[in-house]
Amino acid sequence: MTKPLRIGIVAGEISGDILGAGFIRAIKAQYPDAEFVGVAGPRMEAEGCEALFDMEELAVMGIVEVLGRLPRLLKVKAELVTYFTENPPDVFVGIDAPDFNLRLELDLKLHGIKTVHYVSPSVWAWRQKRIFKIEAATNLVLAFLPFEKAFYDKFNVPCEFVGHTMADAIPLKTDQAAAQALLNLDGSKRWLAVLPGSRGSEMGMLAAPFIETCKLLKQKHPDLGFVVALVNDKRREQFEQSWQETAPELDFVLVNDTARNVMTASDAVLLASGTVALECMLVGRPMVVGYKVKPLTAWIIRRLVKTKYVSLANILADKPLVTELLQEDCVPEKLSAEVDRILSSDNTELLSEFSRMHQSIKCDADNRAAHAVLSLINKA
Repeated sequence: MTKPLRIGIVAGEISGDILGAGFIRAIKAQYPDAEFVGVAGPRMEAEGCEALFDMEELAVMGIVEVLGRLPRLLKVKAELVTYFTENPPDVFVGIDAPDFNLRLELDLKLHGIKTVHYVSPSVWAWRQKRIFKIEAATNLVLAFLPFEKAFYDKFNVPCEFVGHTMADAIPLKTDQAAAQALLNLDGSKRWLAVLPGSRGSEMGMLAAPFIETCKLLKQKHPDLGFVVALVNDKRREQFEQSWQETAPELDFVLVNDTARNVMTASDAVLLASGTVALECMLVGRPMVVGYKVKPLTAWIIRRLVKTKYVSLANILADKPLVTELLQEDCVPEKLSAEVDRILSSDNTELLSEFSRMHQSIKCDADNRAAHAVLSLINKA
C-alpha cells in the first residue's frame, strides 16, 4: 500500500483560506486521499484540512499588535517546525502571510522539506533585497501576475505564474442590472461607487475628500447616485460621521456588502488604492484611484517604492490607464474633475484594455497552482 500524499499548509487570513480551499480541491481531484494539515480557516477545514492551530492565531495587522502577540506567534511557529520535522509532509505550502510563513519555510527547508510560497510578496515594488530571503526559504514561488514571475526570473529564483483566482471568479462580462437589483438601486440613474478603504486609517484619510468630491459632482450631474461599500459596522460608523460633518445634505446608499457587487452595479468608481483596484479592472468599470497617508509615511514610501504606479491595473499595463491622485493631489477638485471626465467619456478603449488584461491572468489558478506543486514533488 502506498502512503497517501501529505501536504503541510498554513494560511494566515481570509484570502489565504479561500486560496487554500481551492488548492486543496484541485489536488484532491487528482489525489482523492491526499491529506492536508497545518493552519487553516473554515473553508480549508471544510475541504478536509486538519487544523493544528486556528487561522485567527496569525491574523494580526499592525506593528504594535504584532509585538503584543509576538510570544504567541513564536510559540506557534516553533510547534509547527517540531510537528512537521517529526512528521515530514511531501511538501509544505505557505499561503501569503510572508512575515510568518517565510520564516517557517526557511526552517522547514533547512530540515530537507520542500517548500512553496503561494502569493508573492511585493518584492518588485519595495524592499527588493527580500528576494534573497525568499530564495533561501523556498523551492518555488507561485505568483498571481506575469510581471512578478519576470522579476523572479531576473534573479534566477524558481517561480511559476499561475494566474489570479479573482480573474477566474469574475466573469469577463458582469451584469450591471442584476447587481443594481440585488442592491435595490434605481436602474434609471447613473451610479458612482465610492470605496474609501477597508481599514480605519484609510477611511480616516479618504472619507472626507471623497464625500467632498461627490458634492462637487452632484452640482454638475444632478442625476448621479452614490453607493458606498462598507466592510463592517466600524467602517460604516466612520463614514456616517464624516458624511454628517462634511455634506449631510447629500444622499448616499450605504451597503454592507462586497465591493464587487457595488462596483458591478456602478457606472464609474472612486476608490482607495489596493487590491480593490484590480477587482474593479476585472469587473470592467472605469475608475479613479485616490490615496493619502500621513506625511511621514508618504516620505518613507517615496524612498522605498520602486514602481512607477500604485494601482495594479497600471502596473499590469505598464502605462497610466487609470488616473492615480495621491497625497497632495488627492483633493476634491482634482478627484471630481477626473470622475467627471470618465462619466463624460465613451471608455470603450479603456474597457477593452481591461478585458484583455483580465484574460491574460484568467488561467485556472487553482489547477495551475496544484500542477506546479505536484510537479515539484514529481507527482504531476
